[in-house]
Amino acid sequence: MENAPPRQLPVRLPPVANELLSSWIARHAAFYAVPPLVMLRHCLPEVRSLRAADLHLSVDQAIRLAGMFATEPAGVRRMTFTNVAQSSRRLIAVRPQQSCPNCSARRTEPEPTLRSQLVGWRLTCPACRGLFRDTDGRELPSPFRQYRAAAIRGERLLDDEAEHGIVTWTSPTEIARLLLMRRIPRPIPRESDLWRFRVLGAIIPDLDGIVAAEQENLPTPASPILRLHMRPALLAGIAIVERAGPEMLRMLRHHMVGDNRFRFTDTTERMIAQAHWPRPSVQLQLI
Repeated sequence: MENAPPRQLPVRLPPVANELLSSWIARHAAFYAVPPLVMLRHCLPEVRSLRAADLHLSVDQAIRLAGMFATEPAGVRRMTFTNVAQSSRRLIAVRPQQSCPNCSARRTEPEPTLRSQLVGWRLTCPACRGLFRDTDGRELPSPFRQYRAAAIRGERLLDDEAEHGIVTWTSPTEIARLLLMRRIPRPIPRESDLWRFRVLGAIIPDLDGIVAAEQENLPTPASPILRLHMRPALLAGIAIVERAGPEMLRMLRHHMVGDNRFRFTDTTERMIAQAHWPRPSVQLQLI
């Protein structure tokens, strides 16, 4: 029949724990010697890309995929980012950003892509709690190791929001975006140096010099994913602001000028108005 659903695949490969849906589909495509998108659209003709399947798979589509692969729809959904909070979607990369040397050593070729390799809010592997490395396997020491405890707390705040929809008094993802806005330090530097100053540098004093030394052009608030060795600075900054409370956001706006200050103030006042802050702000010694 013309409208009959596709039949189950004769050979199904079991997914690896925490594997990304597009990776699982690509491994089947390699087995059947077809392009990954051809395999996906054989199952779901209306889906235009593997990225769309990872981010926006509907319940109905999960059911149909599960039927093709003889598995449970809930298992298919767990391989996607469909349940990640909308506010956290900016922290999901297009390509793998990191890998776990402990978990990778136990896998066979071809190596699958895991969900955790694309998330820009983690320093540690959710499976074994070991530190991630760059995707090329290099272990580049972070210049922010003294902020490790705060960074791990920031990682937990972002993970709670993204994976479980849990926030404290405000969204840690929104704090991350604010901290990556540009600021003007005093004394005002040369115009050619203005690119490297972010609000985060008012909280993490080491940041400005390290950015200048490494010529590290930090990402914008629109895509707040830092490279792995720089990421502890942002995660620690999030934890510091979250713990200090709304008053720290108000103090940080004094580092802004012009339109940036207006946007920063407008965003922070909206966040503060919606905040549930049960205790007085702590002493702010880092501003």
